[in-house]
Amino acid sequence: MAGLNKVLLIGNVGQDPEIRTLPSGSKVANFSIATTESYTDRSGQRQSQTEWHRIEIWDGLANVVEQYVKKGDPLYIEGKIKNEKWTDSNGQERTGIRIRATAMQMLGRADGNGGGSSGGYSQNSGNSGSSNYSEPSPQFTPSNDDDDLPF
Repeated sequence: MAGLNKVLLIGNVGQDPEIRTLPSGSKVANFSIATTESYTDRSGQRQSQTEWHRIEIWDGLANVVEQYVKKGDPLYIEGKIKNEKWTDSNGQERTGIRIRATAMQMLGRADGNGGGSSGGYSQNSGNSGSSNYSEPSPQFTPSNDDDDLPF
């Protein structure tokens, strides 16, 4: 039986990304994304719940993140869940979840600079160790041309 491990997130960057270059020359960007869900509870009060997601982006996408992504920016992230185990400085075994991004879309700046939609980027994660990223994808703009409707 086949499985699927796919995550889609839209949220705001929690802090400026941390960029590291490994001895192999690969680049990795780490940052967090906050997603907030709002709802009305049974008593009619407006509630919101924020979840934090740790994001890891490699190579070509890490270069894009390094140049363009800042704290507060809204992003669309597509990736997969990775479970982690490590030993902390006190010798305690810890576990956690990280999202390894394979594609991202910059949705515009929260501060109003560079507003509007930016390009989409995706990463090809092969076994060769090198990843590629594509240039911004064209944006879909709906039209009101009723002549194209088949009915």
